[in-house]
Order: sequence, then structure tokens, then C-alpha cells
Amino acid sequence: MTDRTAGNMHGSAAKAADGAEELRDQIERTRGELGDTVAELMEKADLKGRAMARAADLKDKAGAMTVQLRSSAAQAGHAMQDKATRAGHVVQDRATKAGHTVQERATRAGHTVQDKATEAGHAAEHGAPRPLGTVVRAGLRHPRPVLVAGAAVGALVAASVLRRRRGGRRR
Repeated sequence: MTDRTAGNMHGSAAKAADGAEELRDQIERTRGELGDTVAELMEKADLKGRAMARAADLKDKAGAMTVQLRSSAAQAGHAMQDKATRAGHVVQDRATKAGHTVQERATRAGHTVQDKATEAGHAAEHGAPRPLGTVVRAGLRHPRPVLVAGAAVGALVAASVLRRRRGGRRR
């Protein structure tokens, strides 16, 4: 063998060694890529894991919506309570005003009746015979017994009228 042939062989062996090394690197890269691809495929094929992750996401969203709905309901409840309170105050104010109006009218009517009774008493006192005038003056000084007696007489008259009406219907 000549030097040239030996050099050629040596050059070929070096090229072959470089080619084998390059081939090993390429195989190693391909294995890595294949491993990544297999991992991605396994991840996509892991339906149970994906379903569990999706369920966890939905559970979190449902919890957030529950909190939001409770907050909205509480706000609506407070708003309704405020409206009801305001309406109650309006009704209470109106009832108070109406009560005062009725009380004022009743007081005025009472004064009117009292004034007319006093006038009638004075007229009866001055125009009545002496013994009757004494009774009227006593009634003016102590009106309560006169009112009680008047109420008793009124009750007797009402009872008599009712008896007559009942008696008239039975016959």
C-alpha cells in the first residue's frame, strides 16, 4: 500500500467515524423529539386527567358565581328592606296626621256639644220654674252625674224600642 492509499483509507475511516458520530447525534435528537411527541400524545390521550382539570375549572367558576349571586341577592334584599322601611315611615306619618286631624275634629265637636249643652242649661235655668232651676244649676256644677243619668235614660229608651220592634215582628 502506498502512502496515498493508506492516507485515503485513513481519510475514509475518519469520514466514517465522523458520519457515525453524526448519525448517533441525529438518532439522539430523533429520540428526544419522539419522546416529546409521545408525551404530548399521552397528555392528549389522558382523558381522565383532562376531565378532572376541566371539572376543577368549572367548580372554581361555579364557586365564583355563587359568591357573586349571594352578593347580588344580599344587595337586593337590603334595597327592598330600605324601600319597605321608607314606605312604612310614609304610612306611619300619614296615620299620625290622620289621627291628629280626627282628634282635632273630635275636640272641636266636643267643645261645640259642651257649649250647646251649657247654653241649653242656662236657658233652662233662666226659663224653668224655681225647683227645676235648682236641679239645672246642680247639673251645671257637677256634669258627670247628669251625663251618667242621661246615658241610663238613653239605654232604657233604646231597650224599650228594641223590645217593641221584636214584639211587633213575632206577631
